[in-house]
Amino acid sequence: MENVLRFEHPEYLYWLILIPVLIIIYILIRLRQDRIFKRFASMQMRNYLVPLRSGRRSVFKFVVFLLMIACMILGLANLQSGSKMEEVKREGIDLYIAVDVSNSMNAQDIVPSRLDRSKQAINKLISELKGDRLGVIVFADKAFVQLPITTDYGAAKMFLASVNTSSVASQGTAIGEAINLAIQSFPDDERSKAIVIISDGEDHENDAAMKAASEAAKKGIKIYTIGMGLPDGAPIPEYNQYGRMMGYKKDRNGNTIVTRLDEDMLRRIAEAGGGMYVRANNSNVGLEKIYQDISKLDKTEIETQVFTDYEDQFQWFIGAAIILLLVLVFTSSGKKAWENKFNIFERKGE
Repeated sequence: MENVLRFEHPEYLYWLILIPVLIIIYILIRLRQDRIFKRFASMQMRNYLVPLRSGRRSVFKFVVFLLMIACMILGLANLQSGSKMEEVKREGIDLYIAVDVSNSMNAQDIVPSRLDRSKQAINKLISELKGDRLGVIVFADKAFVQLPITTDYGAAKMFLASVNTSSVASQGTAIGEAINLAIQSFPDDERSKAIVIISDGEDHENDAAMKAASEAAKKGIKIYTIGMGLPDGAPIPEYNQYGRMMGYKKDRNGNTIVTRLDEDMLRRIAEAGGGMYVRANNSNVGLEKIYQDISKLDKTEIETQVFTDYEDQFQWFIGAAIILLLVLVFTSSGKKAWENKFNIFERKGE
């Protein structure tokens, strides 16, 4: 079986850029020293004025120093070798979470905002997933797949962090399009499937959303909805390009627009999709409750091959760095005494 190498902390490898920087600095310093020395003496006089100076030894120590730095960085990155492949059986379902990213999701009746609270809840859910495959769809006036179905939960969290109200250019709440896109994006297999819609429900195309939910139910895909927002509603903050709040969105007459949760529509979508509706509040979004219900669906077993036995190799690099440090400590930057005497005899012979 092929041996696989990886770095446990690859982010430390960026520090290797220090090596070419240090080389450039060293060369500039040496050139400057040579220019300064030439002002006081010729090259023939240098050995008489500084007989213990050794340029080669200085270069040698600098190379050893660079190697020591490189070994320390590689040790911190922790090279690992994996040689054991195991087949891991996992049971789960396929789940698409469709997140509303229209501007109304910036309302702060749910703290810190409807969208941020949704992302926090999804992030927490991802941490609890075991064998389920997860995908993320964002929608406003249009719907887009932010993350295709995957078991790479680390990637899911990374893509989720980038979701904001700028993810979709045009505004609106196309719930029906989000459901249809999820249906089309599911893998064609026998795994149980579900879609969770997280939105404030201000959809101006109710019929399209209801029709899409019914179509999903016919295909055995359950639709769940979470209402983000409170019944009293809240104004919609407006931000500049630097993320600073400039005020609240107003209509043509200068009146502050208040966005309110449309519970009735979200409840009807869930009923048409054979799922359930949950209203979020400041203490609980409700995603865990929905996932408990989703977990009751029939789960399909899949097999994946993974390397499970990785051995750390950092000790070799740290050991090499320590040896190189000792070389630096016991290596003089000047000429050794015997070398200096040899040079003196040469000068006498002259």
